[in-house]
Amino acid sequence: MTLVAGIDSSTQSCKVVIRDLDTGAVVRTGRAGHPSGTEVDPEAWWVALQTAIADAGGFDDVAAVSVGGQQHGMVVLDDGGRVIRNALLWNDTRSAQAALDLIAEVGAADFAARTGCVPVASFTITKLRWLADAEPQNAARVAAVALPHDWLTWRLRGFGPDNPQLGELTTDRSDASGTSYFNPSTNEYDLALLGLALRRPVGDAGLEPSVILPRIVAPGEVAGHISGTQVALAAGAGDNAAAALGLGAVPGDVVISIGTSGTVFAVTDTAPRDESGTVAGFADASGAYLPLIATLNAARVLDSIAGLLGVDHTELGSLALTAEPGSDGAVLQPYFEGERTPNLPDATATLFGMTLLSTTRPNLARAAIEGLLCGLADGLDAVRAQGVEATRLLLIGGAAQNSAVSAIAAQVFEVPVVVPEPGEYVAAGAAVQAAWAVTGSRPTWTIAEVAAPAVDYRPVIRQQYAARAAS
Repeated sequence: MTLVAGIDSSTQSCKVVIRDLDTGAVVRTGRAGHPSGTEVDPEAWWVALQTAIADAGGFDDVAAVSVGGQQHGMVVLDDGGRVIRNALLWNDTRSAQAALDLIAEVGAADFAARTGCVPVASFTITKLRWLADAEPQNAARVAAVALPHDWLTWRLRGFGPDNPQLGELTTDRSDASGTSYFNPSTNEYDLALLGLALRRPVGDAGLEPSVILPRIVAPGEVAGHISGTQVALAAGAGDNAAAALGLGAVPGDVVISIGTSGTVFAVTDTAPRDESGTVAGFADASGAYLPLIATLNAARVLDSIAGLLGVDHTELGSLALTAEPGSDGAVLQPYFEGERTPNLPDATATLFGMTLLSTTRPNLARAAIEGLLCGLADGLDAVRAQGVEATRLLLIGGAAQNSAVSAIAAQVFEVPVVVPEPGEYVAAGAAVQAAWAVTGSRPTWTIAEVAAPAVDYRPVIRQQYAARAAS
């Protein structure tokens, strides 16, 4: 039996999943936690990765590995391969003004044409501009810029401060497309945009840049090997692109992920260019495109309301299902930590429609789930407006396993909802990449379904939510 491993270095933890290459069956797993916060010393990811690998039984019998990771995080290195400052994560919104400044300087339409995206505070380019303005001495030391999965792949290959070969940094087009200085249609970096962010020239196309960016590794290509072994390292991927691979998503499938953040994304052959900035025109990990919207507020909305009501998630769901669709007029706009879609980094959550009738525990529980899902439904509308076909919704993430969430999703969305079996789909997609690197072809692994509720569309839910958003 040939084994391959997929790694998911996410915001909250590092997961390692080792699979049988032929069937995709999970053989063993490992896990380790990450520090909380919106800026993290990347060394903590490296330590967690080593712990998770050991917890999974090691890689001695594994043929290939791939690293999936949280998108957008800024890892800046000096010419000695040292991390200059803590990495800013995707959910760090301090660069919101930098995003606005860059859009004013370049233009939203130009950004969309050159990179497929209009930057928001999540994107790497805005964090680099923030660095240039807030910490100019650190910005002046930047010799290379990497993303979390790039840096971990580099370290696995034996590079770092003790072997600072910056030119050995690698990435894939899915993660590179989240920087907003990469063109997913041409598969080339836009060095002019990178230089604009850092407020200094970094080189021209065709010339060796003064700031090194990771080489783009193609799907199925081997990026290198784990240091001192014959274990191949595949390209790696951004978390959402890896999840699409792990789910085997095809045109017509739209993935809705409810994790730390909420995302709506689909695989398509057409490069989207949304000048409004609502839909990010990312690349996927197979050579196609991954139009995506993201929300900052997802599963933690349920955490917050469950804590307020003094219940766990199962009890929250049970309470919600005793209330009527629409929660008797109670509407939760769940912008607890600002929001990315819509782009309101300074927003806060609001509970509308509180009356003697609506202010009950069941209605508040239901309003939390409805509010979370309505934000994602707005995102689905935006993705479909880019020409994406939606015939089936794949609902994933820990919250998707709550029967109330899937039942209410069938009332919020007009498209059939399917809940795949619980799994680490980012790690699964990374394992697909690892298998691809071994065999030269993308594997097809069967995914079981645990729920497929009948469509039970209730327009009142979204109508109430839309009315409050417009007020």
